[in-house]
Amino acid sequence: MAEQQLEFDEVIETLPLHSWSENVPHPVQQNALTSLELGKVLYLPELSFSLMPEEQKLLREDAVKAGRKNISYRPDEHKIAGVAVQSDEQLVHVLMQRYYEHCQQLIEHLLPIYTKVLHTPVNSLRVHPVTTWKKGNSWRKDDSRLHVDAFPSRPIQGQRILRIFTNINPVGEPRVWRVGDKFPQIADQFLPATRSYSRINSWLQHKLGITKSRRTHYDHLMLGLHDAMKANQQYQQQGAQLEVQFPAGSTWICYSDQTPHAAMSGQFMLEQTYLLPISKMASPENSPLKVLENKLDKALL
Repeated sequence: MAEQQLEFDEVIETLPLHSWSENVPHPVQQNALTSLELGKVLYLPELSFSLMPEEQKLLREDAVKAGRKNISYRPDEHKIAGVAVQSDEQLVHVLMQRYYEHCQQLIEHLLPIYTKVLHTPVNSLRVHPVTTWKKGNSWRKDDSRLHVDAFPSRPIQGQRILRIFTNINPVGEPRVWRVGDKFPQIADQFLPATRSYSRINSWLQHKLGITKSRRTHYDHLMLGLHDAMKANQQYQQQGAQLEVQFPAGSTWICYSDQTPHAAMSGQFMLEQTYLLPISKMASPENSPLKVLENKLDKALL
């Protein structure tokens, strides 16, 4: 049991949207944008995504190739990966393209400042129970531990990771998360546990193909925070956090590189991921990059 229980309103901003293309009043847009960039989760309890009758058959664990966590789709390339049965691919394509288009509509109406600047969209269909992820995985890959997102092989060099999640469980099972404290507090606690950065190691990793681009000092620190958070059992059990249940038929949004989160239970979810340059934020000073640069008094890119 966490010794420091956060309050719901500290970490969650609830929005009463019922449609992906609903006209959102400007004050609601501004509140959503400010809350999101401060690290809150935007919670849309009434925003569901309906599957067509023929798509329901995709909600089975063997729809995903053995050894993979999910089915992924890159809408810019119309590229699908992870489908176990070739005959399902067209059905998956239609489903995931439709979800992507719904997410685009949501961004246009709720967060219009981001409409033309979000890029590299990838969405995922997750069909396994959360508990299945833990089996045979190292603690670094255990997403039931509180963490902020960082990509070991895909450095993002200061860009933001924006994610939209929708619980599509057909029998009403909620998706249960733990949500942690604000990023500045996380940085204060875990920066001392990160290792020193080596430009030579970063260059070698890129040349050897270990990383797809150069790992900056920022990327190195974010990986260090990710690992230090997951490795600290006292923090996992007693750190400031709140358990949140996202019911079937609900949607939520967060910057997953900023908001500490852990998936505890649930099955069947759609997820849309975007990258965003920090220069396109309303308040770049709230980004993890600027927070870390201010704390360390040095440039990290």
